[in-house]
Amino acid sequence: MIATIRKENGNYIARYERQFQHSVETVWAMLTDNTKLKQWFDELQIVNLRKGGIIKFDMQDGTFIDMKILDYESLKTLAFEWDTDIARFELSPISGGCQLIFLETISSINEQTAKDLAGWHVCLDVIKALLDEDAIIREDEWKVWLEKYKELLNNL
Repeated sequence: MIATIRKENGNYIARYERQFQHSVETVWAMLTDNTKLKQWFDELQIVNLRKGGIIKFDMQDGTFIDMKILDYESLKTLAFEWDTDIARFELSPISGGCQLIFLETISSINEQTAKDLAGWHVCLDVIKALLDEDAIIREDEWKVWLEKYKELLNNL
């Protein structure tokens, strides 16, 4: 399901919702265990898993960017800096599994925005595919969703 985007306090909020037939603990591990995190977002590495802690982003050129963890509550919330934006994961138990809400607070829409939105969309789908032991071709999926997010942004 495509994200919804709304304007709030001068920012844009992209909201993604996913339901998993897996426990909160299992989904949380995908977000916070570096071994599992590497399976769906190879560039990220958690250094200090706590509010005020650091997540490193590997620029794939020998350099790293430190992103501060802005909000953290074990098994519930993980929010961190994403350049000038904020990435926020919220988990809650539901019957038969877990609901994940991902919010990206976007300070301004630019040519990178659709790419990021499509990227987050595919990342969430990859988490589900990994947990469900399904296959997904990331690049093909990303291209499809990139066009859909370009259209969504054009209609804002």
